[in-house]
Amino acid sequence: MKHYLKIQQFTFIILTSCLSIVFAQNNKTTSVYLIGDSTVADYTGDYEPGKDYMKSRYPVAGWGQEFQPFFSTDKTKNFVVKDKARGGRSTRTFFQEGRWREVYENLQPNDWVLIQFGHNDAAENKPERAVNIEGYKEFLRLYVAQTLQKKAFPIILSPVARNYPWKDGQLQNVHGEYPKAAAEIAKEMNIPFIDLNTISMIFFSENGQKLVSEKYFMNLPANVYEAYPNGEKDNTHFQIEGAKVVAELVFNAFKDVINQSKK
Repeated sequence: MKHYLKIQQFTFIILTSCLSIVFAQNNKTTSVYLIGDSTVADYTGDYEPGKDYMKSRYPVAGWGQEFQPFFSTDKTKNFVVKDKARGGRSTRTFFQEGRWREVYENLQPNDWVLIQFGHNDAAENKPERAVNIEGYKEFLRLYVAQTLQKKAFPIILSPVARNYPWKDGQLQNVHGEYPKAAAEIAKEMNIPFIDLNTISMIFFSENGQKLVSEKYFMNLPANVYEAYPNGEKDNTHFQIEGAKVVAELVFNAFKDVINQSKK
């Protein structure tokens, strides 16, 4: 796949504190925790206890589900992805349900925490999960501060693009002010920011609405997948191939963050 992650295509803020970071050191395992919503989640394993993923959910996948295979080089082989993201969660409900506590209690120095929320925070029609901009910022501050408290490294990501709206062949921002708010907290707290919203909009636009809709998002024909006998029309969640390409976008941006922080 072509590399679309040129520095001029996205913005991230580099850690300015003194870091001594290497991809692997004395074979020590480094955990990369992912916290976020359904677009990040891993639907396999024990995501839904007692249910067979291939029968009940396939081919839906969050990008975190496809993230680990990219950590395969000599410099990254000791990184272990721990995907704690969960569908339907906002910055607030992820915390209230104790999901952040599990991550916080297990964080070790030099681990990483990638933080991607926004889809559900912005869901004004679902007050049980919605969080306004100021609340969104406060919970991001909390996750960042507590990660740093554990001498681990946080990265804020803006929410990945949805597959709408399109205008003149270009995918547009559907997340309102939430990507900007995420960038502001990263700048305020002097930690890295990956503008996944912009990166993914650019990538999807370059590939075209037809291919993106049919191959990357959950727009499925009837009578093909056991879990979706009537087909599916979903422009938020990814098929396996969509999850893979977004995982690669995030991985390349993650490498850039680390490489820059070592300079």
